[in-house]
Amino acid sequence: MSDVQQRDYDGKVAVVTGAASGIGRSLAVQLAERGATLALSDIDDVRLKETAELCRVDHGSTVSTSVLDVADRAAFQKYADGVQAEAGKVNMVFNNAGVALGADVVDMSWEDFDWLMGINFGGVVNGSKAFLPHLIASGDGYLVNTSSVFGLIGIPSQSAYNAAKFGVRGFTEALRQEMKISRYPVSVTCVHPGGVKTNIVHNARGVSEMGDSATIASMFDKIAQSTPERAAATILKGMDKKKPRVLIGADARGFDMVARVVGPRYQDVAAPLTRAGYAIARRRGVIR
Repeated sequence: MSDVQQRDYDGKVAVVTGAASGIGRSLAVQLAERGATLALSDIDDVRLKETAELCRVDHGSTVSTSVLDVADRAAFQKYADGVQAEAGKVNMVFNNAGVALGADVVDMSWEDFDWLMGINFGGVVNGSKAFLPHLIASGDGYLVNTSSVFGLIGIPSQSAYNAAKFGVRGFTEALRQEMKISRYPVSVTCVHPGGVKTNIVHNARGVSEMGDSATIASMFDKIAQSTPERAAATILKGMDKKKPRVLIGADARGFDMVARVVGPRYQDVAAPLTRAGYAIARRRGVIR
């Protein structure tokens, strides 16, 4: 029998960014099921309120919501201090908000690059810095930062996304060690989802330049191996074990294995395979 016990969420205050949909919404609902008090944020106010209502009506949770651009450092700091002042403590922070961009480096605009990095990397850094003093003060803090399978291996047309997610991984792994060195009461986990059936591709920039957006998004939904509900459950299970790294889906575990076993030579194999895949997709009219 495993000696790992489920964390006590009852009465704990959990902060979730990107809570309007996808993994963020599923995290909010499952945290509500476990009795947590929720502070939810997103840029999408309408869907954010839907998530809050699910948590309140179905699970009787205490929920606060805020429209937040995670790339806005000053706004994030104000939000963090506001949550602490209102709730009196912060026990868990899930830096989950993210966006996507499809573009080769030679074609990518600086505007799109800065947009993605500001949210996917800057948002994680902003959230970690803003909430870390409150997590330490709680005496029982937990920080969960969302990277990606693309934080394990490089993918063509995903240079900006790779840069952000590799950055999240390095930042989070370093921060975890700092917490241990200083003996602060904060556990830290980096999450690497594989394909998850969310709206991230539907809302991505650059997809329309590559081909028909609806077709590409539909293809992603077909190959994505995980659901947001399963992803959220995997994250919480990883927290129960205080795992430094959580891989979500068989594809994430596969990419992790390739990176470990093959090393950087995977690029020499992946490039011609990707070129062949592009050719097939063009012939079928999926991409231009």
